Amino acid sequence: MSTYQWRKSSYSANSSNCVNVAIAWQKSSYSGDAGNCVDVAASDRAMLLRESDEPGIVLTTTPAALRAFICGAKIGAFDRIQEGGA
Repeated sequence: MSTYQWRKSSYSANSSNCVNVAIAWQKSSYSGDAGNCVDVAASDRAMLLRESDEPGIVLTTTPAALRAFICGAKIGAFDRIQEGGA
C-alpha cells in the first residue's frame, strides 16, 4: 500500500514559485507487520528511504548506489560492522 506525501522540489530554493512533487511511499515487504518499518519511494533521479518511526528523516541515494548496498548486504559485506569489528 502506498501513501503519498508532497515535497517541495530542491530546485525551487526559497522562491515562492515552487514545484511540489508527490512522493509515493511504500512499506518494505520485508517489514511484515512490525511497527518499525522501512519505507521506500522513487523519484525521477533518486531513491528515498525512511524509517516509519522517524518519517521526517529521509535518506536520498541513487538507484545504483542502493543496488550496490543491497547486493553487499546480501553477501555479508557489512557483517563485521554489525559485530563491531574493523
